[in-house]
Amino acid sequence: MKIYYVEDEKDLAEIIRKYLVREGYETTVFHDGETALEHVQDPVDMWILDIMLTGEVSGYDLIKAIKENHSTASVIFTSARDQDLDKIMGLELGSDDYLAKPYSPRELILRVKAVLKRQLIPQVSEIVRYGEYEINITKREIRLESEMIDLTNKEFELLLFFIKNINQAFAREDILKHVWGENYYGSDRVVDDLLRRLRHKMPELKIETIYGYGYRLL
Repeated sequence: MKIYYVEDEKDLAEIIRKYLVREGYETTVFHDGETALEHVQDPVDMWILDIMLTGEVSGYDLIKAIKENHSTASVIFTSARDQDLDKIMGLELGSDDYLAKPYSPRELILRVKAVLKRQLIPQVSEIVRYGEYEINITKREIRLESEMIDLTNKEFELLLFFIKNINQAFAREDILKHVWGENYYGSDRVVDDLLRRLRHKMPELKIETIYGYGYRLL
């Protein structure tokens, strides 16, 4: 599998590159956002992006460009700014995981494997319907009549989780575990925020708030 790693700390980048190559991943390193931006259309399996980069192009700018090019690549954010707001923003923009610096190479490898494993899980049904919505799981597309609805990766995964478990109530902690994975240690506020965005984009969804507990899709 092919990974693009964007990190302006050259010593750290080389250490991580060696670990990734040792695990069998074809890894290309970019030391600035401007160079990486020239490759957002390349067919890769994963981007690992540092948020704060030297120059004018940040990790946030890169993930926006990646998503605008309709890439299906997974994205892991890394940053020394270990704050809930950074995590929420990264996940809202479509990242699959967030890892705060300093981190060990082994921890990053575990996160990479976990995210790519979820990406490779085969889907049982290609198309499912919810009300007037048509959801193409394989293509990760949602249509309402002739209108295409644009969701981030995490918004789509959250929707799919509810669709597969309709009428079942889940605590925020359960939603975090199933959608973000066992290794996510951030605030459960990302669930509330992501659901707010999902409700805005798909107002026909009947997502019930169970106060003091969590949510369910009716």
